[in-house]
Amino acid sequence: MDAELSQRLGRLLDRVEQWLPPAPPEVDWEHHVAALWQRHVLGGSLWPVPPRDALGLDDLLGIERQKLALVDNTHAFLQGYPANHALLWGSRGSGKSSLIRALLNSLAPEGLRLVQVDRHDLAAMPLLVERLRQSPHRFVVYCDDLSFEGHDDAYKALKSVLDGALTGPPSNVLLYATSNRRHLLPESMADNAATALVGEELHHGDAVEEKISLSDRFGLWLGFYPFNQDTYLEACCHWVTQLGSADDWNDEARAEAIRYATLRGGRSGRSAWQFANQWVGGRRLHGE
Repeated sequence: MDAELSQRLGRLLDRVEQWLPPAPPEVDWEHHVAALWQRHVLGGSLWPVPPRDALGLDDLLGIERQKLALVDNTHAFLQGYPANHALLWGSRGSGKSSLIRALLNSLAPEGLRLVQVDRHDLAAMPLLVERLRQSPHRFVVYCDDLSFEGHDDAYKALKSVLDGALTGPPSNVLLYATSNRRHLLPESMADNAATALVGEELHHGDAVEEKISLSDRFGLWLGFYPFNQDTYLEACCHWVTQLGSADDWNDEARAEAIRYATLRGGRSGRSAWQFANQWVGGRRLHGE
């Protein structure tokens, strides 16, 4: 009977193993600078990834204040001084995600390590943070394009890691997130039904307090806004010169850059990069 039961358990384990994800490559933080965290039935795994590109901080124009604030905050963290979790919010294509990539490229030699967590893997974030707690390295856990729908409870795991658990986040982990929403959760007119003005003080209803409480856990808020035309053209000139040569930027390119932004319905660092690809690629294709 015991032998038969053992065989059945063995067959069952074989079937379970077929559904398990493949074992990830070993992350060696002495050599790897970035990894992806992926949740699965056994908790989660870290997958090492190479840097996406060689983007530098000097390549990001029009966001000098945001760069300085985030670099200073990260330098303080790397040197063991107090630092804040950071929320980078604002208009699309304005450089939020690019700033995180450039930050890693610039500060990895100083010891910065980055772990990216997608929104659907947030439920296993506490497990990740506890794993990183044991490491001698210093990590930024990065959530890109973070937002939640009204019925989504995944944000509660993030709240717990940021400030809600009894143990708190470890001293070697900071959370950086990017989002188009400052408060991360959708707001409706109904949420404000219980908001009242008492004297000169505004008292939010419970629904509003719940939604604001998540973004309040980030001590550093950095807003990103659409470019004005001068900043947009400066970014276009930079990327055209980087991808091609100084001769590729001329009055014709400037006029086309303005037309490109008009057709796209906005000016941003992303649209400047996309224009430069189109302009330089087109000129090279036609032998110019």
